[in-house]
Amino acid sequence: MESLESRLELLERRCRRLQSVTLAALALGALGVGVAVLRPVGASTGGELVASRLTLMDSQGRTRATLSAQEGGEGGLVLHDTQGHPRALLGVDASGSPRLRFATAEGSMLAELTVYSDEAPRLVLGNNGGSEFFSVGLMPDGSSRLELADEDGRPRAILGADEHGAPGLLLVDRKGQPRASLRVSPKDDASLVLEGQDGQVFRAPSSVQ
Repeated sequence: MESLESRLELLERRCRRLQSVTLAALALGALGVGVAVLRPVGASTGGELVASRLTLMDSQGRTRATLSAQEGGEGGLVLHDTQGHPRALLGVDASGSPRLRFATAEGSMLAELTVYSDEAPRLVLGNNGGSEFFSVGLMPDGSSRLELADEDGRPRAILGADEHGAPGLLLVDRKGQPRASLRVSPKDDASLVLEGQDGQVFRAPSSVQ
């Protein structure tokens, strides 16, 4: 009996020792993860937080800001209102185009500024229903364009200038058909074309200034 009791006591001591070693190993593992997340930058005393997603919450546990980077190359900062709805976005899409966007609580775009190909900015304004009613932008070829749309998002007035700087104004009906066109060519020749509902076309003489 004494030998059996001695063996049981020795086995209990070994189990307690094994538990201590396991807890120490877990603590070291957690410390290693913490060191991997918080990496020192150069020789500075500060640190760099490395993560693919960071979420900030208020005292009520509601998400107020999200900073993330996706595998496709997209990344951005999203700001939320007090109800948790995303309302503002500052990000870069997979093509490298930066974008600033504002939306309603339901997700409809109200304003968006995007820069394409490092040289073609475009500003868009929308109504509460999600339709674009105003847009202005510079194209990669150097031409510019301003559009005014109706309540359904259909362009009705288009003002622009081609790559040579020649301006033009085009008015469109609800069916998308051009009804009036005013243009000045690169050689400063002016043209005016009006089209009636019956298909009749009026062209002003080229000498009209």
